[in-house]
Amino acid sequence: MSANEQADVVVVGLGPGGEYVAGTLAEAGLDVVGVEAELVGGECPYWACVPSKVSIRAGYPLAEAARIPCFAGEAVVIPDWIRVAGRIRNEATDDWNDQVAADRFTAKGGRLVRGVGRLAGPRRVAVGDRTFEARRGVVLATGTRPWIPPVPGLEGTPYWTYRDAIAAKELPASMVVLGGGAIGVELAQVFARFKCSVTLIERQDRLLSKEEPEAGQLAAQMLRADGVTVLTDTRARLVSHAGTEFTVRLEDSKQLLSAERLLVATGSQADLTPLAVDTVRLDPTAGAVPTDGQMRAGEALWAVGDITARGSFTHVSMYQAEIAVRDILGQPGPDADYRVLPRVTFTAPEIGAVGLTERQARDLGLRVRTSVVTGASSTRGWTHGPGNEGFIKLVEDADRGVLIGATSAGPVGGEVLYGLNVAVHAEVPVDRLRRMIYTYPTIHRTIEAALGVLR
Repeated sequence: MSANEQADVVVVGLGPGGEYVAGTLAEAGLDVVGVEAELVGGECPYWACVPSKVSIRAGYPLAEAARIPCFAGEAVVIPDWIRVAGRIRNEATDDWNDQVAADRFTAKGGRLVRGVGRLAGPRRVAVGDRTFEARRGVVLATGTRPWIPPVPGLEGTPYWTYRDAIAAKELPASMVVLGGGAIGVELAQVFARFKCSVTLIERQDRLLSKEEPEAGQLAAQMLRADGVTVLTDTRARLVSHAGTEFTVRLEDSKQLLSAERLLVATGSQADLTPLAVDTVRLDPTAGAVPTDGQMRAGEALWAVGDITARGSFTHVSMYQAEIAVRDILGQPGPDADYRVLPRVTFTAPEIGAVGLTERQARDLGLRVRTSVVTGASSTRGWTHGPGNEGFIKLVEDADRGVLIGATSAGPVGGEVLYGLNVAVHAEVPVDRLRRMIYTYPTIHRTIEAALGVLR
């Protein structure tokens, strides 16, 4: 029996956070083994953030041209690159590969091992018939997988997840989307803007149910303007598939929906069983790996990214990765702080948010003041014309006089969010924010108007 292979650190999963941990530690001179079962770089560059945003951007000219009176109803000639992106085409698994990302890691001194990694006890990771023993420890960064709801008839059908939707080379004529969270609304809008007939089903009473009600209302308004049929407070009771058609029967209704494709966008969850976390005294049935403020999940064990259930965002993964690297290198640093978590839904308009919603703040017993102003109330928002729908909502802790939450929805809602993110994170007094000079004419000047009507 061969001896275990030695390393300083073994990182299981080379998505954004895992790749950062592995690469940075290798650059620091540690002997690092990075284990990846799919593509180095993770979902973000191949199936999620990057290709989805390219597809979303590609639909803008079509939608905005249709809202300008001189173009409405006229045929619009679309450049080739937009037609390609509009077909939701991603060749990551065909003509593309992850060699650039793999070379980037190995050039830093890391050792790349292809395969499924599983824990084999403290400080040990098995990959196939090889076992690696980590002198300093192991980092888990394997992400999550789509959660598929237990709808009768769904299992065994050729439904799509977001990966299938992004990798598709041909647009379906029609689609039903299950789930009105960020992924569901983003992809529903993309497909609709390229003339796919889309129906979106959300079990909650509004879209984007974790955000402010105004955000869900705006998302529904814009999807309907793009031709999407939006059904909230609705559940699928039964799914069937025959030939090239899905049929979805709705709960408490005789209505049947038929479509060429069914996209399931109902969230994600970690699957810890294949990782054999029980060998390090973790619960394999848990929905996440619990960590402390330094991303430690146990003795000589760290976890970063979606697997920690702190938000399925690349920026959270990278934030956690920085903390884990410092801790592994023995460098002091603050604990992870998730109280001011920024997030953006990249619909048109973009819907950015940070911190607490009004409801969350009130549920905590805080005395709050709020304000909502439309994006068109600023000169730049008004002159933007088609596509300028949006708003700024502020949530203030009235007793402390600081913002504790904010939403920025509009053509560049994610970019406007930056100033609000700083204000909430740094607890800048509202009185000081009111005395700032806001550049004219910019969309972010709407924040000044919102500050003026807090009550």
